[in-house]
Amino acid sequence: MAYQLRQESLPLLPSGTGQIRILHFSDLHLTPSRKREIADIKSWAALKPDLVISTGDFLAHRDGVEVALNALNELLDIPGLYVFGSNDYYGPRFKNPLSYLKSDDGERRVGEKLPIEQFDSELKKRGWINLNNSRSSIKINGITIDVRGTDDAHLELDDYKKVVGKTSGDISIGVTHAPYKRVLDAMEQDGLDLIFAGHTHGGQVRMPWFGGSKSLTTNCDLPNWRSRGLTKIDNQSYLNVSAGMGYSPFAPFRIFCPSEVSLFLLGEK
Repeated sequence: MAYQLRQESLPLLPSGTGQIRILHFSDLHLTPSRKREIADIKSWAALKPDLVISTGDFLAHRDGVEVALNALNELLDIPGLYVFGSNDYYGPRFKNPLSYLKSDDGERRVGEKLPIEQFDSELKKRGWINLNNSRSSIKINGITIDVRGTDDAHLELDDYKKVVGKTSGDISIGVTHAPYKRVLDAMEQDGLDLIFAGHTHGGQVRMPWFGGSKSLTTNCDLPNWRSRGLTKIDNQSYLNVSAGMGYSPFAPFRIFCPSEVSLFLLGEK
């Protein structure tokens, strides 16, 4: 197995409602040459999730749409939620690999436009819900979930005003690609139970540290210590930041930062 499976259990559901298994993945950055990663993705259906959540950056190549649809084929038979990241809109371009050792400089360098409309259309045909600056409701195992999300905050495409408001249903979930503070604060203020994000790659380059490793950057305004894993925002909303699976073709490395996918078991309070 070329990735780590991180499993989490949270008691968030009302009494008598049962359980939900949620698979969260992010930052696949798929290209036709990523054979091992494609095989890993195809294996995830065996985890038998009830709901799949992707926090974006599926693509990293002009021919990535068919690659991603093939890799995700079995998962697309399961209810799913998704948002896009900057690499779904634009292909990668060269940047200094040492930039992964520095904080975000605010400059956005994008490559060629990718066929995101085609990819979006295919995901919708399979029943997945696009949450880019959108809000919806989905029922899983008889449990009503209030879901909302934002488009990519890294490219400043997010518009939380379109989804703002009190939560409803048995549980509320937020989905965003880049976990910028403005998005997380807005979701937390609305009382969302659980927020899923990606983008950070867990820092991608981490340094050995007491008890594990330390991230040097998050590529956004999220504190470095929150670059991956499950934490809580102001003792209210849970935040899960995925370290992701892939990387830019121009920075094909992870140092002390393995790829990961998360499996959540939501149970009764």
